[in-house]
Amino acid sequence: MERTAGQRFRDALDEEKPLQIVGVPNALVALMAEKTGYRAIYLSGAGVANLSYALPDLGMTTLDNVLEDARRITGAVALPLLVDADTGFGEGLMVGRTVRQMIRAGVAAIHLEDQVAGKRCGHRPGKELVSLQDMVDRIKEAVDARSDPGFAIMARTDAVAVEGLQEALVRAAAYARAGADLIFPEALAELDHYRAFRQAAGVPVLANLTEFGLTPAFTTGQLAAAGVDMALYPLSASRAMNLAARGVLQAIRAEGTQAGVVSQMLSRQELYELLGYENYEQRQRHG
Repeated sequence: MERTAGQRFRDALDEEKPLQIVGVPNALVALMAEKTGYRAIYLSGAGVANLSYALPDLGMTTLDNVLEDARRITGAVALPLLVDADTGFGEGLMVGRTVRQMIRAGVAAIHLEDQVAGKRCGHRPGKELVSLQDMVDRIKEAVDARSDPGFAIMARTDAVAVEGLQEALVRAAAYARAGADLIFPEALAELDHYRAFRQAAGVPVLANLTEFGLTPAFTTGQLAAAGVDMALYPLSASRAMNLAARGVLQAIRAEGTQAGVVSQMLSRQELYELLGYENYEQRQRHG
């Protein structure tokens, strides 16, 4: 029997320590990640807001917005996809609906966070949290709603920046007891803090290695030594693409030709090889 997306995510987590999870903004980059050898991929809520809608990461996108991008990715690759579900896109029954819709879209795992609905980027000031009990209720609703027991539910806490490390550890332990399979402590600056979360929660822990934030660019070796189970690079590819696109657009506008920047582009042949273009052509010709 074919293993579900959630089961494949758990398999990857067992087989690679820490499991490198790379953010993919679209199906083509997901295909690149698969061919590069990654075992799991990620869809960022900030990425959906920024890249698909040109909006800031302030809770302005909907469940359907995120599902649309998720379906395109799961339809293109077999890699298990972890999706940023923000605060669940609502409270109570809506959290359960989010879980059911994610499973139907072929998603392997989601993370839910303990910020208020009008959330902020985890590395920005001014974050506000819901109560510990409210977040426990979110997690329980998510756990109760999953039809696939392999589907993984990750609880993200932003409490270190708001309430301090000790209160964040209390929250993490409570979230694990409520049924969270994985813990995502946001915006940590020290490796010892990951060790503390791993010990307090007793479930696998994720390190978010987003650039230009509060967390240093720890190596996989450093993270493994600290007991970290997952290393997330949520927007690395997206940020590189954004800079490259801006540079090419500026060069063409300034110089009146793209000749000077062609070397910075993926060639037609490279794209065809990535897509398996010739195989599609042969199937088209022979029916």
